[in-house]
Amino acid sequence: MERRSFLKKAGAGLAAGAAATPAIAQTANLPTVSWRLASSFPKSLDTIFGAAETISKRVAAATSGKFTIRVFAGGEIVPPFSVHTAVQNATVECAHTAPYYFFGTDPTFAFSCAIPFGMNARQQNAWMYHGGGMELMREFYKEYNIINFPAGNTGAQMGGWFRKEIKTVADLKGLKMRIGGTGGLPLQKLGVVPQQIPGGDIYPSLEKGTIDAAEWVGPYDDEKLGFYKVAKFYHYPGWWEGGPELDLFVNIKAWEALPKEYQSILESACYEANMDMLAKYDALNPAALKRLIANGVQLRPFSNDVLAACYKATQEVYDDIATKNAKFKKVYDSWKAFLRDQVQWFSITENRFDNFMIAAQRSAQRAPAAAAAKAAPAAKK
Repeated sequence: MERRSFLKKAGAGLAAGAAATPAIAQTANLPTVSWRLASSFPKSLDTIFGAAETISKRVAAATSGKFTIRVFAGGEIVPPFSVHTAVQNATVECAHTAPYYFFGTDPTFAFSCAIPFGMNARQQNAWMYHGGGMELMREFYKEYNIINFPAGNTGAQMGGWFRKEIKTVADLKGLKMRIGGTGGLPLQKLGVVPQQIPGGDIYPSLEKGTIDAAEWVGPYDDEKLGFYKVAKFYHYPGWWEGGPELDLFVNIKAWEALPKEYQSILESACYEANMDMLAKYDALNPAALKRLIANGVQLRPFSNDVLAACYKATQEVYDDIATKNAKFKKVYDSWKAFLRDQVQWFSITENRFDNFMIAAQRSAQRAPAAAAAKAAPAAKK
């Protein structure tokens, strides 16, 4: 009796499973689709470039190879800072990029990446997925024949590499610095000369002295790019990138031509890439930072005076852009209200928990050294 009951339940389970067959088994009668993806990043940066590869592999696996996306590194098809135009004009079907690269076209692009003194990674995801950010950005991107999908996040970035230590606001004056996106706008008000340089070209510019400082992402990528060999002062935080989002830009007509099943698979693949990149950076950055310090890197925080001056300049920049650009203002008003609530929420439990854990860990690390120092005089006796 129990055996018959088990077989009956098992049969019911198989039937239910068949009804919920994964997409991989439902693509048999769907068309073969081949896309090209233009990345803004070099292949050497396995984490940030790798997000596009994650999307490509997941889409192919979920469709038994019927929907393929071939990934090209920055410059292989189009220049890294022109991928948005390539998608807009259907030169390629999609691109993986940091949207703030295109703030020169319209500063509104930067909201789906990062703007100075903005959201951390979790807050950015909350705004995009559940706070109205996606709807606002997609309305904006329609003008460029683009639909966007969050497809990566680096987490809070470092403040970059400097030949000379930045101690005061005056030290910023005249500094030629590679900095992406809108971060250069407030720095420009403080005397910095911002430079937009693709990731693969930063090291030679820093080595030759074409620039005095450069920021990229964080320890893992920065170590790979070798910045510590030509600039020893490593400042933090990268206040212009508290949680920068990477996006997959897709040409709207190409998107609309996809079967619904492929659309769902691509959207899920982007979601996976978004979560995976952040987790990977969080896992890899600590060890990379230790190696950098072992190689003589001088870790330095930006002083409160420098941060305060940058914050003030940032608010002035936002207010100025908002008075001239209605599209920016529409997104900015929503973004600003959401950020205010998020900061208040994070200041309660997250901040208290994080600060206690930092103090507890540091206390635990000091304890063995203190015990050894106390034991040393007794040993001499």
